[in-house]
Amino acid sequence: MILLDPGRLLNRLLVDLILNLPQRATASIDRGNPRFVAVICAEEMELSATEKSERLAQTVNVRSFRDLTPLIVLLAVALSGCGDKPTPPAAAAAPPVTVAQPTKRTVTDWDEFTGRFEAVEEVQVRARVGGFVTSVEFRDGAFVKTGDLLYVIDSRPFEAVAEQADGQLSDARAKVELAKRELDRGLSLVQTSAVSEQVVDQRRQALQAAHAAEMQAEGALKAAQLNVEFSHVIAPIGGRVSRHLVSVGNLVLGSEGSSTLLTSIVSLDPIYVYFDMDEATYLRNNRLYFEGKRPSSRDTPNPVQVTLTGETKPSHDGKMDFVDNRMDVSTGTLRGRAVIPNKDYSILPGQFGRVRLIGSAPYEALLLPDTAIATDQSRKIVFVVKDDDTVEARPVILGPLDDGLRVIREGLKPEDRVIVDGLQRARVGAKVSPHAAKAAGSKT
Repeated sequence: MILLDPGRLLNRLLVDLILNLPQRATASIDRGNPRFVAVICAEEMELSATEKSERLAQTVNVRSFRDLTPLIVLLAVALSGCGDKPTPPAAAAAPPVTVAQPTKRTVTDWDEFTGRFEAVEEVQVRARVGGFVTSVEFRDGAFVKTGDLLYVIDSRPFEAVAEQADGQLSDARAKVELAKRELDRGLSLVQTSAVSEQVVDQRRQALQAAHAAEMQAEGALKAAQLNVEFSHVIAPIGGRVSRHLVSVGNLVLGSEGSSTLLTSIVSLDPIYVYFDMDEATYLRNNRLYFEGKRPSSRDTPNPVQVTLTGETKPSHDGKMDFVDNRMDVSTGTLRGRAVIPNKDYSILPGQFGRVRLIGSAPYEALLLPDTAIATDQSRKIVFVVKDDDTVEARPVILGPLDDGLRVIREGLKPEDRVIVDGLQRARVGAKVSPHAAKAAGSKT
């Protein structure tokens, strides 16, 4: 019989558990099973001091102990780590962020509106004389010049009328010549009293009537000639023509009735863009004009920039051309118009575009990328890294975009270090590891 010392050999709990196990159960123990070791550790921790002292007096049969020596050694090694405490985690390093100072440059504010393009000149080509169409002389959608032939209407009836009018004019001229000779003869005879003054007056009146008839014949001939000319429909302006609305063989009506629409032509270079500005913008621009900070678009062709649908930056420049003389009472807006060069004919009447109109005089401003700006409920904020590398949330007042950067009207200083990348890792009041952003060219 021996007395086990728990401090030198192993814990009494291990001896008690092993000696009380049935022989069959002891043989079935999986000595490498971690779940068994975990259960032993848990029960060891739950033993009270009294229970441990009572087990010190218990003895073990040497022969039984010798049989269980390999298992005891294995469990002793496993139980040696039951009381170890976990190593505390190392302190987390400050998260890296990218910082940059605000860009400082001269900017100009722009007011932005939705505009619609319209042609400077637009003509609906209609028949001026009635008749059958004999020829279509243009290709649908092509460019035409002023004076190009578009349609040919059967001109034979008008040519016949013109010949008739020409004959009437010749007859009228002959009558004028005869009346003139008779008047000259009467003037000679009245001096010798061969004819009376009454006869001379009658011949003078006949000459005047002959002149009137001649003028009427000339007018009829001109009208007939115009009808012959109108039978050839020409382009009144240069531009892009629409499709032909009347085919060969169809009868068209002239100006004496409801004239038939043949096609239409629009000019493309330059082109107008119309837009409506709200009353608040008009009043602000008007106040800047009276303060001498912005010229009026009524007197000065202020610059305009146009962004087409699908574009991210303005692609066309123009100038203001017209501002209406009254507000639209139904919409509360004022109509404006700008002229845009369209050398490549890429803009068509009816298109939409975003119109930017100069809204201030040039001024110095601080700018940041939009990615550096966060939203805190109803206010905009940026994260600034202080001298001790802690983060501070700074509320700011934003202005418009300028060349891809956002104007910061209030809330920042030129020397502030603003987090431009890594906002999700920044926490207000916590330290960060700031790294300067790559230098970018500044615009002045």
